[in-house]
Amino acid sequence: MTGRQPVIVAAVRSPIGRAFKGSLAGLRPDDMSAQVISALLARTPEVTPALIDDIVWGCASPAGEQGYNIARVAGLLCGLTEVPATTVNRFCASSLQAVRMAAHAIAAGEADVVVAGGVESVSHFTQGCADEMPGTHNARFAEAERRSASRATDGAGAWAPAEGLPDIYIAMGQTAENVRRLCGVTREAMDGFALRSQERAVQSQDDGFFDAEIVPLTLADGTVVSRDDSPRRGSNLEAMAQLKPAFHPHGEVTAGNSCPPEAGWWPAPSPPWTPRSWASGLSRRAAKCWPGRA
Repeated sequence: MTGRQPVIVAAVRSPIGRAFKGSLAGLRPDDMSAQVISALLARTPEVTPALIDDIVWGCASPAGEQGYNIARVAGLLCGLTEVPATTVNRFCASSLQAVRMAAHAIAAGEADVVVAGGVESVSHFTQGCADEMPGTHNARFAEAERRSASRATDGAGAWAPAEGLPDIYIAMGQTAENVRRLCGVTREAMDGFALRSQERAVQSQDDGFFDAEIVPLTLADGTVVSRDDSPRRGSNLEAMAQLKPAFHPHGEVTAGNSCPPEAGWWPAPSPPWTPRSWASGLSRRAAKCWPGRA
C-alpha cells in the first residue's frame, strides 16, 4: 500500500424513475450511464479523458441491455474510447463495491483517476436478465427452496435461519418478512419509518436539496427528466395501514413500507476518484458529498 488517500473530486446522480411506468422506463441503461458520466466530466473539465485510468461500474443484473460489459459500452458512448472499464456485480451493493474498488486502486497506487458508480433499469429486464433463466437452479439448494415455499404460505410465527444451505433464490420480499420476524420489527414501526422517509424526500425536493446532485436525463423524444418519481406526496399512516401484505398472506411488508422497483443511478455516486495530492492540483475546490435524508 502506498498510503495515498483517495478523494472524490465530484459526484452526481440521475433522477430515479419508477420501473415500467415511470419517467425513465424508455431509456436504455447504457445510454443513461453515458449521459451521467458525460455530465460528471463536464463538471470537472480538469479531468481529461487522458487522465482517466479506469471506469468501474456496478450493475446487479448485467445481461440484455445491461450486458456486454456495460461499463465499457457507457465509456464508448460518452467518448472515453481509450479508457478500459469493468462491470461489477454485488447485487444491491454493486455500485458501492465499484466505488470501493476505485478507492482501493488509487490507495494501492494502481490508478490515479477512476470513474466509479453504477446503473440499474428494472424496466429493461424484459430484454434480458442475469438470473432466473430456466433450469439454472442448483439442486443442492432444493431443500432450502422447499423451506421458503412452505414459509411463503404458513402462519406468522417467529423465524430463524435454518441449518444447512440458505435459499439463495428466495424473493427479496420474502427475505424482508423473514428479517422482520427475526428482529421483531412491527408493522407500525415499518409504516412510521416509511412515512418519515416519504415526508423527508418530498421536503427535500421542495427545498431543492437534490438539485445540485441530479443530472437531468434526456429521453429519445427530447423530454428532460430532472426529478425523482418515487416521493409520494400526501402519504399518511391511515392510508398505509389499509394496504394488504405484498409478499405473504399473513405478512406485514406492504407496498407502502417497502421500496418500489426503480430505474436510474443506484446506491453509489459516479465520482472520479483521485489521490488527495492530485485532487488539489486538478481542482482547487474541496471534494463534495451529499448526505442522505431518507
